[in-house]
Amino acid sequence: MNYRMIFSTVGKVALIEAGLLLLPLLTAVIYGEWWVVASFGITIAVALAIYLVCKVLFKPKSGIIFSKEGLVTVSLAWIIMSLIGCLPFIISGEIPDFADALFETVSGFTTTGASVLTDVEKLSHGSLFWRSFTHWIGGMGVLVFVMAVTKKDTDRSIHILRAEMPGPTVDKLVPRAKDTAKILYLIYVVLTAVLIILLICGKMPVFDSIVHAFGTAGTGGFGIKNSSIAGYNNYCQWVIAIFMFIFGINFNLYYLILLGKFKDVLKSGELWAYFAIVGVSVVVVTLNILSMCNGFGEALRLSAFQVTSIISTSGFSTANFDLWPSLSKGILFTLMFIGGCAGSTAGGFKVSRIVLVGKNIRRELRRSLHPRNTSVIKFNGKRVDESTINGVNGYLAIYVVCIAVITLLLSIEPFNLETNFSATVACFNNVGPGFSLVGPSANYSIYSPFSKILLSLAMLLGRLEIYPILLTLLPKTWIKK
Repeated sequence: MNYRMIFSTVGKVALIEAGLLLLPLLTAVIYGEWWVVASFGITIAVALAIYLVCKVLFKPKSGIIFSKEGLVTVSLAWIIMSLIGCLPFIISGEIPDFADALFETVSGFTTTGASVLTDVEKLSHGSLFWRSFTHWIGGMGVLVFVMAVTKKDTDRSIHILRAEMPGPTVDKLVPRAKDTAKILYLIYVVLTAVLIILLICGKMPVFDSIVHAFGTAGTGGFGIKNSSIAGYNNYCQWVIAIFMFIFGINFNLYYLILLGKFKDVLKSGELWAYFAIVGVSVVVVTLNILSMCNGFGEALRLSAFQVTSIISTSGFSTANFDLWPSLSKGILFTLMFIGGCAGSTAGGFKVSRIVLVGKNIRRELRRSLHPRNTSVIKFNGKRVDESTINGVNGYLAIYVVCIAVITLLLSIEPFNLETNFSATVACFNNVGPGFSLVGPSANYSIYSPFSKILLSLAMLLGRLEIYPILLTLLPKTWIKK
């Protein structure tokens, strides 16, 4: 294990975070929130101190990173980012409790959007900006950002990219992983900028447009109003709904569009499955809630917004869907598990895995009827290796086990099963709001500090797709052979 390289990279993450913290600090200065300015200033000093310690004590002798180092590096980087990121909330006194501040910060970086705040409108502009900015940082990935802005392309750094980017596989868009990271972030920045402009054109205040664009781009869901997006006009709601859908699509496809390879885009089985799932869900939910709305137009808008919000795991809301009929709630709950496309900023199990699991089930059913059947599974017109299928099946197994264990541990709380189970599913899949006592009109403040830490772990497990966190927690990982 290349410990020096791991902690050197973690130090760089702390340095990057110190730079990123300057933006909310500047926001606090603009609004004259000097106690918040001080909290961000102290946090920046702490982040710089961590960087200097890592630079002095862990100067790498080799830049080589293998798969294990990549997984551990990503895990530690996210943990240190979250610990540093929660300090402004604690120091400013706006979220004084450590468990609450950590929960809010982890929820931000993992783009979950679950909150412990009962009145978000009481927060300062600086804290509101930082809270939403964590979505934007975490959406594409902390280490992907580090790779994009640093000069040196670390040997085998694709292992870091694969450890942090969601999905069963991650391919290089170009030969160098660093250049792949740059392309991904360029697409990310451009789409975010376009969204900000469109929201401003819709008469949403500039500050509101920026923070909601951060939350939409990262598919996070932190709002700055207690009513989430319901307090804005229909135009803004439609724009955000469309962009939640856009950010739930594999970013590789946008790169192919830029290259003019439209045929390759149309060959994407995952994209067509994503369109189909969203389309069918919107139609069914619209018809199901029609009697509760003022006409078809409102029903379609509320349905389209909530379906795209849940499947992209953004978690914004324009209605209290906990009051919707059971069919609509069942569809939304199912979408929490599915999530967006691989290679997007969305969470969940991923559409590509759902498709592969479905194809594998169909193949096994055929084999039960025809034991000598040797059919292969194809995805996007290409044969899928058995190792990939086994990897998806293995991930599904550990995914189910993790959700079951966390739900069981959360059951020590005196709340109903719907609350605890939906809280686990919403946090693990990085959705945010659940049902019942953690629904869109409620929050997670009802839980004890232990449960908040547990749910924070669930968010990290879900965002990093389990393996990096579990590997880091295993003692064998740190034992030198």
